[in-house]
Amino acid sequence: MSSEKLIPNGAVHSDSFRQCGETAPIFVELPVATIVSVSRPDTGDISPMLLSYTIEFQYKQFKWRLLKKASQVLYLHFALKKRAIIEEFHEKQEQVKEWLHSLGIADQTAVVQDDDEPDDGAVPLHHDDSVRNRYVPSRAAFPIIRPALGGQQCISDRAKVVMLGYLNHFLGNMDLVNSREVCKFLEVSRLSFLQEYGPKLKEGYVMVKHLPKFSGANSDVASCAGFCLGCCSNNWQKVWAVLKPGFLALLDDPFDTELLDIIIFNAPPHSNGNGQCENYLASQIKERNPLRYTFRVASGNQNLRLRTTSKAKVKDWITAINDTGLRPHEGCCHPHRFGSFAPPRGLTDDGSQAQWFIDGEAAFEAIASSIEGANSEIFITGWWLCPELYLRRPFSSNSSSRLDALLETKAKQGVQIYILLYKEVSLALKINSLYSKKKLSKIHENVRVMRYPDRFPTGIYLWSHHEKLVIVDYQICYIGGLDLCFGRYDTVEHKVGDCPPSVWPGKDYYNPRESEPNSWEDVMKDELERKKVPRMPWHDVHCALWGPPCCDIARHFVQRWNHAKRNKAPNEQALPLLMPQHHMVIPHYMGKSREIDIEKSKVEENQNGIQRENSYSSLSPLQNIPLLLPQEADCLDPPGVDQKLSAQHTHRYPVNPPNGISGSVFFSSMNPKVEALKPDTQMMDDLYSMDLESGTNINSVVQSGLTTTNELSESSEETDHAVATDDGGQTGPRAACKCQVIRSVSQWSAGTSQTEESIHNAYCYLIEKAEHFVYIENQFFISGFSGDEIIQNRILEVLYRRIVLAHKEQKCFRVIVVMPLLPGFQGGVDDYGAATVRAIMHWQYRTISWEKYSILHKLKVLLGAKTHDYISFYGLRTYGKLSEGGPLSTSQVYVHSKVMIVDDRVALIGSSNINDRSLLGSRDSEIGVVIEDKEFLESSMAGQPWKAGKFSYSLRCSLWSEHLGLHAGEINQISDPVSDSTYKYLWLATAKENSIIYQEVFSCIPNDSINSRAAVRESMAFWKEKLGQTTIDLGIAPKKLESWENGEYKETDPMERLKQIRGLLVSFPLEFMNQEDLRPVFNESEFYTSPQVFM
Repeated sequence: MSSEKLIPNGAVHSDSFRQCGETAPIFVELPVATIVSVSRPDTGDISPMLLSYTIEFQYKQFKWRLLKKASQVLYLHFALKKRAIIEEFHEKQEQVKEWLHSLGIADQTAVVQDDDEPDDGAVPLHHDDSVRNRYVPSRAAFPIIRPALGGQQCISDRAKVVMLGYLNHFLGNMDLVNSREVCKFLEVSRLSFLQEYGPKLKEGYVMVKHLPKFSGANSDVASCAGFCLGCCSNNWQKVWAVLKPGFLALLDDPFDTELLDIIIFNAPPHSNGNGQCENYLASQIKERNPLRYTFRVASGNQNLRLRTTSKAKVKDWITAINDTGLRPHEGCCHPHRFGSFAPPRGLTDDGSQAQWFIDGEAAFEAIASSIEGANSEIFITGWWLCPELYLRRPFSSNSSSRLDALLETKAKQGVQIYILLYKEVSLALKINSLYSKKKLSKIHENVRVMRYPDRFPTGIYLWSHHEKLVIVDYQICYIGGLDLCFGRYDTVEHKVGDCPPSVWPGKDYYNPRESEPNSWEDVMKDELERKKVPRMPWHDVHCALWGPPCCDIARHFVQRWNHAKRNKAPNEQALPLLMPQHHMVIPHYMGKSREIDIEKSKVEENQNGIQRENSYSSLSPLQNIPLLLPQEADCLDPPGVDQKLSAQHTHRYPVNPPNGISGSVFFSSMNPKVEALKPDTQMMDDLYSMDLESGTNINSVVQSGLTTTNELSESSEETDHAVATDDGGQTGPRAACKCQVIRSVSQWSAGTSQTEESIHNAYCYLIEKAEHFVYIENQFFISGFSGDEIIQNRILEVLYRRIVLAHKEQKCFRVIVVMPLLPGFQGGVDDYGAATVRAIMHWQYRTISWEKYSILHKLKVLLGAKTHDYISFYGLRTYGKLSEGGPLSTSQVYVHSKVMIVDDRVALIGSSNINDRSLLGSRDSEIGVVIEDKEFLESSMAGQPWKAGKFSYSLRCSLWSEHLGLHAGEINQISDPVSDSTYKYLWLATAKENSIIYQEVFSCIPNDSINSRAAVRESMAFWKEKLGQTTIDLGIAPKKLESWENGEYKETDPMERLKQIRGLLVSFPLEFMNQEDLRPVFNESEFYTSPQVFM
């Protein structure tokens, strides 16, 4: 079986546990039993067979209780006796067989088979051990059936001693305790004691109807005659059910771990008719035949019918499943803040940490290091994935850092790798996921790849899987805007040229505005002419998460993988179903209860007494937020972790929470309208207000957030998968934070029973509660106001309302939006084949500045010239030479980041764009994280002292320093983001001056002087004639700038003018093409496409 683990984390393989007809033992040491109590239904009944025993078993750190009748114990005794007789017969049979063989007549001897197979599916074991090792004397069982005479307490005490004495006969024998009979009696299996799947819960044989034929499912297994009084048909199959926190797994038998099926518990959609959610996972089914005992387990789009042998067992299973899935009100079967599947993490010191990365160089280096340190499994999903992507540059000296080479190395070491690709509509996109799948699948058998969705059977043609995730060993995950594909790697310099190639090989020299590759077969062959066409620099933001948030994201991946497996490849054995690990479903805290009165923790503001009526989160006193379940004490240290440091950061959690602490916070996700958010705001403030007790001088974050310091480098270098903070400010501090995973999913994308739009809800809520500023970077900005019947997300509405409120209160409030200057799709603005570019421009300008639907139009009606004091829009641009002695060229720096920073205290990072596709949940699938700071720094806001969050503040300062061209010693200029000195005289002034210079040198598109397609054609014709060649957006500078000064003709070197540019920031051209209707027309194919595709 090569180097594959017997029990791989998170997955089960078809041949993992059957070797040479033998099975590995379940128990490697002897369990211990304690008789807790003895009861009987009627004190007047003297039959000892009706006595019921509550028995507690302990094996290692696992404890579980069983209720057993004396009759069940006797049945076990007779089953063991039968087993001993059968095995003794087989031993004698082997001796006879050898004797007959010595006489030369073995071939004529028929071998007697045991046709009377026990109901539990047990089969004789063929070991060389003596039968006596598995022999339980009958006299040991006799005391159990003695008449139960005497007082109740006397009978109970005597029965405890007798039963415990009998149990010790087989619990003290390693051979007996690992027999199928005993394992069935103890209700244990190969999954019972795997720490990664949590505590041992209910298990046992059940019948299941219409079991899907997944990989390895035994279609020949027949229903057991008489199991349900002869009422089972061939549609029913006997399986071993294992209940764990967060899922119900079905196996062939207790000694197998090959998944026949699995139900991962999610929030049920059922309603009681009053609009309230009536949560249940399991429910009884009333059969016409009263002798059939059936129940249903439903979660998401899965629905299983199960059957047992009695009504009492049905009740036990229903109670166990509902209690396991629904009793922890902070679990994944309840909606949480923002309507998310995941609860807020980090409310206590549970190991929740976050670290940001700006641009591909920093993020890819971190991802490569984590992959190299992987020990067990790697999960990867993305919109586009290129196997030949180099994660480190220059590429010529980093061949081992190519993605396919990294994955091959780890796969050969036994690491299990699961890759889930978006299956595109090939006519619309040229990302060629089929090529990527073929390439990746050939790497090694431990690399498993799926593409999803299939278009025809699902009916999904317009939407995509857009999230970008890398998860390593359940220890660290990467989330954000960066796909592992061509064109995404970039450095802080954002160079436009690379000739001769050293950083961007072949098709990685990428500019989708100019041309999309028609073939990915020869990836090292250039698509663009490097000496004439610039690459399009790429700006992005990525994030690493540790602790429970990472586990929540891993659970999301498992859910998506299993959903794709069921629909895409149910019979493909190489693609197993996955099981969520224990800490992926149970949070490490318990929130406040609505039923009990817990005094709210009121945190004093800073020394100046600034009032904070609006806040994001509130931290309950630590004694009110106990940790819920234990971390496993003997789990392996994360790869690369320092042992000394690991000991310092390992947390131990009590098994049982204090009584009375329960409940959860609910946030409505059913209505996307902003008005629905209002009622919950006070409750959210109470539970999630900011903790401002810890403060740090502002100078420390200037150094720690943007340069390598002792504290941050030690924290990063000594922990698992850490990345040291770099000198260029592209890697942030690894900080303890409050984190909540949010997503956009629905039935088609993840198999959920209801649409989740927690990203949309989080955006709206955080903007609404912002006090001083909202900073947004996003690839798109398409939104609408209440009542807009075309655009349904309400980011625009909540921004408008927040600005109007600030104006009424006469308070300083800023909204800054940074976005691409042009959509990153092929074609010039006036080209016939660029209808997609124009359509996206239409919806974005409709949102920003055109018509009555735009925010600037509505604000100008109310605020007039003061509008730009509150909200403004920007893009990024850079320039450089395409080659030695080549032309000067410019290109927009494509803003692909999806980040929002509010008040320097909270950040939202993910894959979601600001448009309906990403935010409504029913369209593209997305994932993100809300990160709230727990460590604070002394800063200023609007000229007043302010406690800024370490994570959020350092991220904003690093972004702004890149955009403004600031050095480390100049960071104090942007410490106060809303002051006039920063916003007006630095940020706005820099953008305006840079825009003027670019227009003077390049006359580049877009700009405010071009208002129609005719003007575009005229400008293009002029510059092509003047320069001989140019780019699709007029990105080539003339050799000399011509001007008239004091009546004299003058020529100057364009580089002299370009040297005055600072950073990358330019103004967004609000008047560009404002005389045109940019929507597709009837002779363009996009005219017949739903407008929803573009927004």
